Amino acid sequence: MKDEKAILYVQTSNEPERQYSPLVLAQTAKAMDLNPTVYYLGMGLTVLKPGAAEEMKLGSFPSVAEMLRKTIDMGIPVLVCEASKQMLGWDTVELIEGTKIVGAATLNDLALDSGATMWF
Repeated sequence: MKDEKAILYVQTSNEPERQYSPLVLAQTAKAMDLNPTVYYLGMGLTVLKPGAAEEMKLGSFPSVAEMLRKTIDMGIPVLVCEASKQMLGWDTVELIEGTKIVGAATLNDLALDSGATMWF
């Protein structure tokens, strides 16, 4: 069933410049009483390895690690694509606490059920 208050933010990149927008927008959506979800796909997964996001900080923003922690602490789901994990050759991998590995079909379901989807 479509949830018009749901917004899906899909992060496909590990470039530092592209990390902030989906996290800022998801946090803002939550503050607006919307239902955001952040889904990491492809090379975006590398940002979720412990220590990786601590190295990313641009301008006067907090580090990407701090932004991720705040996003998770706000109760915003941060989902990780299982197929992307396999693509990267990660049979087992440690990711930051609070993320959840899900199947590829989850992305399709979320896109179909969300009121809006944005890709980064």
